[in-house]
Amino acid sequence: MKKPFFAVVLALVLLPVFAGLPLAARVPANLVADGIPAIPSELRGDISRYLEFRSAVFKGWHPVRRELLVTTRFAESAQLHLVRNPLGQRKQLTFLSEPVAGASYHPKTGDYILFSQDRGGGEFYQLYRYDSDGRVTLLTDGKSRNSGGIWSHRGDRIAYTSTRRNGADNDIYIMNPADPARTDRMLVQMKGGGWRAGGWSFDDKRLLVREYVSINESRYYVVDVASGKMELVTPAGEGVARASWAGAQFARDGKSIIVVTDTGSEFLTLVRYDLATRAITPLTRGLRWDVEGFDQSPDGKRLAYSVNEAGVSTLHFIDLETGRELPAPRIPAGVIGSMEWHANGVDFAFTLTSARSPADTYSINLATGALERWTESETGGLDAGAFVEPQLISFKSFDGLEISAFLYLPDSKKFPGPRPVLINIHGGPESQFRPRFLAQNNYYLNELGIAIVYPNVRGSSGYGKTFVSLDNGYKRADSVKDIGALLDALKADSRLDAGRMAVTGGSYGGFMSLSTMIHYGDRMRCGIDVVGISNFLTFLKNTQDYRRDLRRAEYGDERDPRMHAFLEQVSPTTSISKIKKPMLIVQGKNDPRVPASEAEQVLAALRAQGNQVWYLMANDEGHGFKKKANIDYQFLTTILFLRENLLGQ
Repeated sequence: MKKPFFAVVLALVLLPVFAGLPLAARVPANLVADGIPAIPSELRGDISRYLEFRSAVFKGWHPVRRELLVTTRFAESAQLHLVRNPLGQRKQLTFLSEPVAGASYHPKTGDYILFSQDRGGGEFYQLYRYDSDGRVTLLTDGKSRNSGGIWSHRGDRIAYTSTRRNGADNDIYIMNPADPARTDRMLVQMKGGGWRAGGWSFDDKRLLVREYVSINESRYYVVDVASGKMELVTPAGEGVARASWAGAQFARDGKSIIVVTDTGSEFLTLVRYDLATRAITPLTRGLRWDVEGFDQSPDGKRLAYSVNEAGVSTLHFIDLETGRELPAPRIPAGVIGSMEWHANGVDFAFTLTSARSPADTYSINLATGALERWTESETGGLDAGAFVEPQLISFKSFDGLEISAFLYLPDSKKFPGPRPVLINIHGGPESQFRPRFLAQNNYYLNELGIAIVYPNVRGSSGYGKTFVSLDNGYKRADSVKDIGALLDALKADSRLDAGRMAVTGGSYGGFMSLSTMIHYGDRMRCGIDVVGISNFLTFLKNTQDYRRDLRRAEYGDERDPRMHAFLEQVSPTTSISKIKKPMLIVQGKNDPRVPASEAEQVLAALRAQGNQVWYLMANDEGHGFKKKANIDYQFLTTILFLRENLLGQ
């Protein structure tokens, strides 16, 4: 029976009206929501503005024109966009179903773009060529994990690593992206997953290769590109103190490299390292913080570097010929990301984010001193300038060690009285919470009145090489004890409600969240575990082959009987019966780092003992969610979980 004409017209009229209304708890197709209640439509409507934050991350300059590439999201995932002038329109270049990762122009002509991408969050990245007509060509084998894509100075080759030989070892390859079929070849066969291709010499005859052993130990080799012969150039071996070496680039003279190292220092410093004499000449002096990144100008005359000072970045420029620091404009307080000089040697671009600004792209002109903003990312109509700035707090842990944390407090006029607390523990563990843009998490502060604390427990980076090693091996439980000391400090703060506390964390932070619920569960209302380690033994067995030895350097070698027993003892699954409070577990099915089996076994154990557990699993994600529909639903679920279990609503 045909519908009356007026009914069809009415449906067409109302369709856009209803399309704009909040949808009630529709679970995205690739998500499994196990034990999670239906999410009320009013909640989705209430948070809608907090679902529309964007960022614009700098990826690279065009080598001829003064324009640049960024990644930003206007649909489901971050894609490549071209920006032709400061605050100009972002022209979308790629329209792919998966997020685009690294990208760069051909360094001489800019005729095409090299970029990397994985599928389903599995981190088996492939390299692609994007041509000016929009065609995309796969350059690698489509199966192995490939990383790098470091251009030679002439632009006729890239160097990259690949696990294609056996799935475990990162061998070094070179290829001309314009003719991959005939030019792709292995340069050096390696053993282990910690190898990375570095910079080329200015004559393109030599290549720097880094071997990463742990955050406290790495070294550099120089490879002769014609013969494949490799020479260790940084100190290593018996009797040599462990040291980190990172970011190396050949100096213009070809006789030395510019590199960051903590040799003879607690912190990462910028030095010139002579390849023949092994002499170290400091380029930065008196710093009590890490140099977090640098880039040398194409002519080798200038250097830009940033320093992580208590979580906030400062930007500096050096004249490499005289060693003098160059004047530069002040940049807004925040955290600097990717950075690169333009081929003109004058313009320098970088990404910057802060508590009140999403990640956006800026540039500095060293000739004029001008600071220019290239992108201004959307904030869902919210006034990001009114968002909460964090307070840096510190407290003494069980052994007297000073631990710091960033505390975000809701507006006391809108939310008077002691506030409930969400403790958010970073992953890594060799990472650091820094006051970047909180994006959706501002909802907890602005709309729910929840205070958020981000601790940097022992083992965090940014506080010196001794601090970062204080949780290694048999000292693993000491970082959990830091949370106990944090709870004591928060209880003594009259602005906070010690009776309403929750904990969350991702990856290693997921382990910390589970451990907090085990050891301090009587002080918690609930806990959230996002892609977290639940058992170190099963984690080391099932993590991807290329990662296993790298993780043993941090957590311990489970093949040693004594360490095996210790890792079993400190694993959350061993004491899971102590968790009595509600838990939310979030996991990506394709996670190569912390396999989904880690979430599944803790879910099964908690359910077996009758715990209330919500489980959210994404079939098309890996180590954390990256696609908008999945991210949005995870956020909705988390809000509902906290409203019920932390706030008692």
